[in-house]
Amino acid sequence: MNVLILGSGGREHAFAYSVIKSALLTKLFVAPGNAGTHEIATNVDLGITDFPAIKIFVLENNISMVIVGPEAPLVEGIYDYFQTEELKHVNVIGPSKQGAVLEGSKEFAKEFMKRNKVPTAAYKSFTKEALLEGMAFIDSLKPPYVLKADGLAGGKGVLIIEHADEAKDSLEEMLIGGKFGAASNKVVIEEFLDGIEMSVFVLTDGKSYKIMPNAKDYKRIGEGDTGLNTGGMGAISPVPFVDDVLMQKIEARIIKPTIEGFAKENIIYKGFVFIGLMIVNGDPEVIEYNVRMGDPETEVVLPRISSDFLAHLHAFAKAELHKEILSIDPRSATTVMCVAGGYPEGYKKGMEITGIEKIEDSIAFHAGTALKEGRIVSNGGRVIAITSYGENFKQALKSTYLNIEKLHFDTVYYRKDIGFDL
Repeated sequence: MNVLILGSGGREHAFAYSVIKSALLTKLFVAPGNAGTHEIATNVDLGITDFPAIKIFVLENNISMVIVGPEAPLVEGIYDYFQTEELKHVNVIGPSKQGAVLEGSKEFAKEFMKRNKVPTAAYKSFTKEALLEGMAFIDSLKPPYVLKADGLAGGKGVLIIEHADEAKDSLEEMLIGGKFGAASNKVVIEEFLDGIEMSVFVLTDGKSYKIMPNAKDYKRIGEGDTGLNTGGMGAISPVPFVDDVLMQKIEARIIKPTIEGFAKENIIYKGFVFIGLMIVNGDPEVIEYNVRMGDPETEVVLPRISSDFLAHLHAFAKAELHKEILSIDPRSATTVMCVAGGYPEGYKKGMEITGIEKIEDSIAFHAGTALKEGRIVSNGGRVIAITSYGENFKQALKSTYLNIEKLHFDTVYYRKDIGFDL
């Protein structure tokens, strides 16, 4: 079959890396892709939310499956767009527009959890008309205070603030000052959950599901989890503290009621559910849902799936995921993201990247890269992720860091403490 992957980051390169191993694959396209996907697939100059252009390409190239990487096309309704007579034969991997609201609106996600008895932090949501009520709600909570922009804010719309006065100022900046643009026209304020973070990833055709490898990522730019939030600086899988007892709790209390909730509420959902969790005194609570795979978590989760990933996705078309056997590599995988100096604020693009060909026993997943006159250059803040296997995450990290030293581009920065808290 011919497959189209939408997106241009490390996540999409990891998708491509997994899909090309399948005997089911005839030809693989990535739109718009990067310098890494160029090596293993055909990059296509398409906008990820330009649905009419995507339609033309899909029909002209006999595409059987579209794997959606980023959240924007899902929130804008690409699944629904493909339900016309002309396109409905195409297997779109991603939820309907209604399902994508789980990520598109923090308030909707919280209400969904409440209706389906999924454990999560207590919360209230506020618009600018209710600014004073929001400030009063902050006073009713214990610090630190968690403020979340309701809409999509590129992974940067969550603030955790120690002092009430600062939290109130930030609430005003979000609601009145448009700190995160339209995403913060509504703000969810919730109680702070004190525990250990991790994520689980679920593959579902809307009826049955498969639990993929779990992971833990590191969002802040600075070592020791300090500084500004980023799109992710590294990840490990599996999470060392997760045992069978905890996974049974996660499945029974969170995964099952979430998937059953889709059916109960008539939400069409054929794709990935990324569940951000906080483990509080041994019990899991949901921080957030994402309706696609995470980045850089995908770069450690997919390399650990040893069965035919494309075959699992192909099973969606007939709602036969339950017949698939998901095989997991028992080894640990780690990834560390190399970023451009200044990220997540101002940074340079177009810097030549050298040394990729010297990487051994690790995988280089391109994130923000492009080809320019035969050279690989940086094309984003997060540039390249190096993934390695090991008997445990420390061994895997050792291999990752050894290979990162072979990479060179101007102002390169990476965190040297991934996994420091485990």
